[in-house]
Amino acid sequence: MKNKTYLFIGAAALLLGSFLLGIKFYKDAENKKSSFLAQSNSELFIRDYSPRLGSQEAKVFLVEFLDPECESCRQYYPRVKELLKTYEGKVQLIIRYAAFHGNSKVAIAAVEAAKKQDKYWESLELLFQTQPQWGSHHNPQINLIFEFLPRVGVDVDKLKVDMKDRSIQDIIAQDMSDLKAVGVKGTPTFFVNGKKPANYSLQSLVDLIEAEVALAYGK
Repeated sequence: MKNKTYLFIGAAALLLGSFLLGIKFYKDAENKKSSFLAQSNSELFIRDYSPRLGSQEAKVFLVEFLDPECESCRQYYPRVKELLKTYEGKVQLIIRYAAFHGNSKVAIAAVEAAKKQDKYWESLELLFQTQPQWGSHHNPQINLIFEFLPRVGVDVDKLKVDMKDRSIQDIIAQDMSDLKAVGVKGTPTFFVNGKKPANYSLQSLVDLIEAEVALAYGK
């Protein structure tokens, strides 16, 4: 009798577990359908190679088209990081490139090559911090970046070799093609789940993020 009882309990538990697992798969599938990533044009904003910062479970995607040589991008960068902290777990930052300045492609190639050493975010932040030295519009000195990057543990000799990788130029070219398709004409340009802020002010960006977070998380 006991064996039959245990068998019944085990079967019921297995059935319940399968039911709950089925519900989870259904919810995950529904979430993917409603996700920004499921939209037909999402590839124009997010490519598989694009650097991402933040939770992989985030439902709100903050896409920034930036130029490491852009002064406004340098000024916005710490504010963007603050927004990620404010909405931790809910917002993910995706970086796209807009090589609009004279030495942009070199700087982009450097941070992309630094990615191979797991030093991408440290390198990008360092280039923004030191931009007034290497990226001065009156006297640009792009070679200075190779003096600065060792500060964050980058092997510059390896970096210079990796910068020649054809795939990096392909990334820059694809990003330039995508930014034209979505109408980017200056940097930084932001999109939140494919939507553009009402204007270029920080408050406008904050308002849009708040609205998308509320929409995605029901708050």
